[in-house]
Amino acid sequence: LPQRLASLAAAAREEIWQSRQQLQAQRQEVARLQEELSRVRQDGERWASALQRAQREALEREAMRGAEQARQQELIRDMKERLLELLREKDALWQKTEGIDTPMPGPATRDTGLCSRCHKDFRLLSRRYSCSRLCQGKVCHACSMDFGKQGRCCLICHQQRHPQAT
Repeated sequence: LPQRLASLAAAAREEIWQSRQQLQAQRQEVARLQEELSRVRQDGERWASALQRAQREALEREAMRGAEQARQQELIRDMKERLLELLREKDALWQKTEGIDTPMPGPATRDTGLCSRCHKDFRLLSRRYSCSRLCQGKVCHACSMDFGKQGRCCLICHQQRHPQAT
């Protein structure tokens, strides 16, 4: 029996030793896991802080975009109002000038050295043309239109003959 008790005691001591080794390993594992948990919590706090900062910046950018969009819409509205105002002014001026007729060509100036329309001097390089229509005046190249075989005529005579062309 004493031998049996001694062997049981030795087995129990061996079991205790193994249990202590396992407990020590588990304590080390717990300590390692606690350190890792602490690092993960710190990372989580940093990520949460970065997320809050990014959300705050996004809200600020959105507010700035909204303000800019409001300014642009106001500018567009002002431009539309100004356009309508200008169109009204144009219509009013058109109605005022609607009754004004194109002046009849007056008698051609007898001075053959000047254009009968713009009174430009005829020089060596500026050519003079005789208006082949109503006024029979002498006109420069800028104040006349070419009609091929029919000759050239001044713009006023052309406008009177062809009012739809203007």
